[in-house]
Amino acid sequence: MRKRKVVSKRSQEGKNVKVRKFERHSLNRMNLGIPVFGFIFVYIIIMIIMASRKTTIAGYEVKLGTLAKNTTGRAVAIREEMVVQSMNNGYVNFYTHENQRVSKGALVYSIDESGTLSDILKSKQAMHSDLTEGDLTEIRDELVTYRKSYKDNLFSSVYDFKYSLNGTISRITNENLLNTLNSLSGNMIPDNSLDMGYAPDSGIVIYSTDGLETLNAEGVCADTFEESHHPRNMRTDNALVSSGDDLYRLVTGEKWSLILKWDESWEDQFTEGKYINVRFLKNGNTSWGLIGILNNQDGKYLMLTFTNSMITFAQDRYIDVELLTDEKEGLKIPNSSIVNMQFYTIPEEFLTKGGASDSDGFIREAYLEDGTRSTEFVDAKVYDKQDGRVYIDTMVLNPGDILIKPDSDETFTVSDKASLTGVYNMNNGYADFTKINALYSNKEYSIVESGTTYGLRVYDHIVLDGSSVKDADFVFDTNL
Repeated sequence: MRKRKVVSKRSQEGKNVKVRKFERHSLNRMNLGIPVFGFIFVYIIIMIIMASRKTTIAGYEVKLGTLAKNTTGRAVAIREEMVVQSMNNGYVNFYTHENQRVSKGALVYSIDESGTLSDILKSKQAMHSDLTEGDLTEIRDELVTYRKSYKDNLFSSVYDFKYSLNGTISRITNENLLNTLNSLSGNMIPDNSLDMGYAPDSGIVIYSTDGLETLNAEGVCADTFEESHHPRNMRTDNALVSSGDDLYRLVTGEKWSLILKWDESWEDQFTEGKYINVRFLKNGNTSWGLIGILNNQDGKYLMLTFTNSMITFAQDRYIDVELLTDEKEGLKIPNSSIVNMQFYTIPEEFLTKGGASDSDGFIREAYLEDGTRSTEFVDAKVYDKQDGRVYIDTMVLNPGDILIKPDSDETFTVSDKASLTGVYNMNNGYADFTKINALYSNKEYSIVESGTTYGLRVYDHIVLDGSSVKDADFVFDTNL
C-alpha cells in the first residue's frame, strides 16, 4: 500500500512543524464489549425462561426419626361394684376409711334419726382429737403424691385430691369416733334411733357415686365420656340423708376394665386377645392389659382388662393412660408429601440393557418409512419391582406398544397399569417420583422404610405438598 509523504511547514514563528497523516482503514476495529454484553443478555433471557417454567414450592428435608403416636387417652373404668342405700332417715356417720377393704358384715356407717349421737360426740370432743405421728405421715405422703402427679391441663384432679384427703381425715377422725361410740352406755341413745349399717359383701368402700356403677362394656357410648353428665356425689359425716339415698359403693371384684374411644391409627396395632403394657399417668405405674375390641351401637371402642391395680384406682371413674406400643423408627416425612402415581407394569424378563449409556430399557417393535419391520431400544427408568413385574413411567411407553423379549421371539403388549405410593424427590431441580413403603402413620406424619432399592435416602429433599406438582416438573425449593 502506498505511503503518504511527510510534509514540513514553517510556522509564522519561523519554526519547522512536522505533520504526519495516517492511512484510514477500510474496516473499523471490532468492539469486544458487544459480544460480551450480548452473551450476558442471552444468559439473562434463558434464566428468565427457565425460572418461568419452575414451580416455586416448599420442600422438606428427609431425616431419621420416630413417630409420636396417638397412644394416650382418657378412659372410663368399669368394675364389679354395688351401691349401698340408706334404709332410714337421719344423720349419717362413717367408720371405715375410704378405699379400705372390708369384710362382709363389717360396720361401715350409722344413721342417727334423732341427732343425739352427733350431740354426744361433739360434747365428748371426739372430732377434735390430736393427730399421731403416723397420721401426719399418712397425710404428708398423700400431699407429696399429689404434687408429683399434678398437671395444669387436668385441673379436675384437684377435686379428686380434695375428696381423697377428706377421706383420710375422716378415717382418722372416725377411728376416735368409733372408740367413743363403743364406750357409750346404751341408755344415752334413745331406742331404735340409731341404725347401724354393715357391709353386705366384702370389697373396697368408696364414699362417692356417679350413676355408672352398673355400667357394662356393651353399654358404653359417647355420652359415657361426658364427665359433666356423670358428676361425682360425695357423702360426708353428719350429713342428713333420707331413706333410699345412695350412701357408698362397694367394689367387690379384682377384675376391672378401661374403655377408650377408638382411634383409626390403632387398626393395625391392636389385636383382640393380645396384651399391651399400659402406663397410668396419675402415678406413672404400669400394668399389662388384655386387649378387647368393642363394636357398640354408636361405634368402636378399645377395652383393656386388668386383674391387678384395682384398689389403686377404685375411687376414679375417668383415668388417663398411655399405651406403650413399640415405636416405629425410619425416615419421617409429612403426609402432605405423599401421592399415588400410575405406572405400566411389564414382566421383568423383558427388561434389558442398551443405549449409549448401557441403561435399563426395552426392545420395542418399530417400522421404517418403507414399512419394513424393525426394532428400537427405549430407555426406561425402573421405579419398582414387585411379583416379577417392573413399574415404568407411562410417559415412556404408549398403550399398545409391542415389546420383544431379549434373545427370544416372545412379545408383550403394553397395557396393564398399577399405582405406587410415593413422594416427589426434588434433589435435581425437578419433581422425580420416588416410591415409599410406609411403616406407620398418624394424622400428620409417616415413618417410611429406609435403605430400599428405589426409595428415599436421609437428607433427600422432597416436595412438601405433593399435589402441587406433577412428575418431571421443574421445581425450586423456597427452603433452600
